[in-house]
Amino acid sequence: MSTHPDTTPTTAFAGVLDWLVEPGAPATVRAPELADAAAARDWLAEHGAELRAGLDRFGAVYVSGLPVRGVDDFAVVRDELVRRATPYREKATPRSDFGSGVFSSTDLPAAQAIRPHNENSYTLTFPGLLLFGCLTAPEEGGATPVTDCREVLRSLPAALVERMRASGWVLTRTYSETLSVAWQSAFGATTREEVEAYCAENAIACAWDEEGTLRTSQVRPGIVRHPRTGDEVWFNHMAFWNRFSLDEELREVLLDELGPDGLPFDTGLGDGVPLTEGDLAAVNAAYERATVRRAWQPGDLLIVDNVLTAHGRDPFRGDRRIVVAMGDPVAVADCAPTVAPRAGTVAAVSRG
Repeated sequence: MSTHPDTTPTTAFAGVLDWLVEPGAPATVRAPELADAAAARDWLAEHGAELRAGLDRFGAVYVSGLPVRGVDDFAVVRDELVRRATPYREKATPRSDFGSGVFSSTDLPAAQAIRPHNENSYTLTFPGLLLFGCLTAPEEGGATPVTDCREVLRSLPAALVERMRASGWVLTRTYSETLSVAWQSAFGATTREEVEAYCAENAIACAWDEEGTLRTSQVRPGIVRHPRTGDEVWFNHMAFWNRFSLDEELREVLLDELGPDGLPFDTGLGDGVPLTEGDLAAVNAAYERATVRRAWQPGDLLIVDNVLTAHGRDPFRGDRRIVVAMGDPVAVADCAPTVAPRAGTVAAVSRG
């Protein structure tokens, strides 16, 4: 974990808001004392242009000290910042629905770190904007770290970047009620025909085994350009879901039990040449170098440009209630992808 011991404020950001930009932390705006969520909404509307400019520059903006105390308050400010909602497509992790279009950030165990990723990078349309809000801060840990994907791309080995640029990345999934998510939940479907229709429309190969287990494969560009700023970024889930990012003991157990084609998730490059453990170590190191974090306090918001910035979660102890909304959809076709999305190749679901 990057500690960034130097916390001396650095680059200033011109504007009327109270900006704090320091090493190791996301660019932060301190809100004035406001009476309630409606006042917070009005303040955010008044300074929307400056916040948008800060988001373009930094990729993520942390807003501290707002009177956001519950789900309804979060929904009020969400409606100012996120103008068009984006559904959670091809679900991969459990979330709680709190109503009013507000969800938990994730329901994975507290001790589990979540690696940096761009939300729904494997779908053809994904959220351009993420909004996180802190209703209850954990006793220890639990930050939502953010990672500048422009910097990740700049710091990766040139050979790996060129492979990604030329061939994209491939995601394979095997759906399970116990090890990942059931296909019914992932696709919001009740029949195989609905899943197959979705896959056909979204450049995904799919196949069922004799027991009704579903396996899918899709190739996606891993390097894109931001549709408004033109910044080129490393944009994918390749390291997040690769077998070498699993705990070694867990990986061996899963491979023994499920076989190499039955893992809940696995990734590679589109050129078909297997990734090495060293390749994934290089990607994870690049993410770590470009990652910053700030401890949550109740009422804080974190606005994330999902193309410029990846996000994750630190392990934590104590109660933690972080809510999220997603919106401002972006089509991968509008991001100058270096390769066109296409269906992958589905191997027979094997059992070791």
